[in-house]
Amino acid sequence: MEPVSAKAVWQLWSAVRERGPLVQCITNYVAMDISANVLLAAGASPAMAHALDEVEDFVGISSALLVNMGTLSADWVAAMKLAAGRAAAKGTPWVLDPVGCGATPYRTAACLAMLRLRPAVVRGNASEILALAGAAGNVKGVDSTASSHEALDAAKAVAKANGCVVAVSGATDLITDGERVIGVSNGVELLTLITAAGCSVTALIGAFLAVAPEGAVMEATAAALAVFGLAGEKGLAAAPRKGPGSLRVGLLDYLHLMGEGDVLSGVNVRELEA
Repeated sequence: MEPVSAKAVWQLWSAVRERGPLVQCITNYVAMDISANVLLAAGASPAMAHALDEVEDFVGISSALLVNMGTLSADWVAAMKLAAGRAAAKGTPWVLDPVGCGATPYRTAACLAMLRLRPAVVRGNASEILALAGAAGNVKGVDSTASSHEALDAAKAVAKANGCVVAVSGATDLITDGERVIGVSNGVELLTLITAAGCSVTALIGAFLAVAPEGAVMEATAAALAVFGLAGEKGLAAAPRKGPGSLRVGLLDYLHLMGEGDVLSGVNVRELEA
């Protein structure tokens, strides 16, 4: 596979469509519907399983795992830890979405506990990544009040300390392993008005990780963000009304309809100076 390029994005997405990886999603109530539909539209298969009695079994048959910290309870946190531990033992890639990290001591502690279980990728907004890195963080609910560039140093620190890739969402999404940095500039601002859109793209990262060659974690993460953002661009352009409801429909449509030409001419992925 080529390094960061539109062709590499298409190769990875083609593999998702051909192989239809099963992504187990331990995610929040708000995100379940859109995450499942994003995975299906992009060519993957979702499993929304979070019960303590079966999470480890589901990891055993899944190609990737998503852990989303949005709606927490003691049982859900316990299930997340069991699933992540099983994924690590099996060699299954898993993705952490530290939703609202920094908003409350309980949530921050739970996110840090999951981080210690070594996810392949952490994806969050700038405030969540700042809080996760132990910085002050600018948290307002679960929305970010900082830019992705302001959180880049924190993202590098998290990546280096935990042996993972960190993706920071923003006008330009930034992906780093602590050394390299990839920028993805696809997407539309209106996506921020679709609840759990960010949660759903984290699920999509899981699908891309499931088919990625060994050592291509950054590339797979960037590809998922680029495909999702491009579908948002095309969905909004084609929408009869330029609002979040029409964008949600268009996003799913174009995740299903986009082809090689759309990807090669539309994705904006590039290696940045670290």
